Amino acid sequence: QLLPVESGGGSVQPGGSLRLTCVVSGYTTSFYCLTWFRQVPGKEREGVASCYSNGDATVYADSVKGRFTLSQDMDKNTYWLQMSSLTPEDTAMYYCATARFCRSPLTPQEFSYWGQGTQVTVSS
Repeated sequence: QLLPVESGGGSVQPGGSLRLTCVVSGYTTSFYCLTWFRQVPGKEREGVASCYSNGDATVYADSVKGRFTLSQDMDKNTYWLQMSSLTPEDTAMYYCATARFCRSPLTPQEFSYWGQGTQVTVSS
């Protein structure tokens, strides 16, 4: 089992910053993939940022590249998504997801374990 739990969402003005946290529990001593996704009503879930539990293979969606940064504490199985220069288009429910294996790390079908989601709202 790999059980991610997200937190840190909230409301922020355009241009502001926010940091989301994901803590993974369960059998975390083995390798796994972790990805942040987001979803708004009427749209498909979008992969935002991903990495391996060993710190390798960090990737970002083009829509957030240069603005979002994924970091981790491997000993604590804790991951942070630092979001800056936020725009209203970043408004979404953000999810943390894990998988033992991932061929396409920004594709939601690859992931078996999902957190409950945390809402991010960017508005004036």
